[in-house]
Amino acid sequence: MMKTDMLKRLGLALLIAMLAGGLVACQDDPGPAEEAGQEIDEAMEDAGEGVEEMGESIQDAAEGN
Repeated sequence: MMKTDMLKRLGLALLIAMLAGGLVACQDDPGPAEEAGQEIDEAMEDAGEGVEEMGESIQDAAEGN
C-alpha cells in the first residue's frame, strides 16, 4: 500500500516537472533560446532530485527502515 502511494507521488512529480518545463518553454515574452533551455534544464534537474529522494524513500520503506 505504501509503495502505491509513493508511485503515485512519483508520477505526480514527473507530471508537474513536464508541465513546468512546458510553461517555461511557452512564455509570452521568451528570452534567447539558450536562456529558455537553461531554465528547462534547471527544472528537470530539480524534478530529478525530487524523484531521486522519492526513490530513496521507497527503498527505505521496502527495507523497513
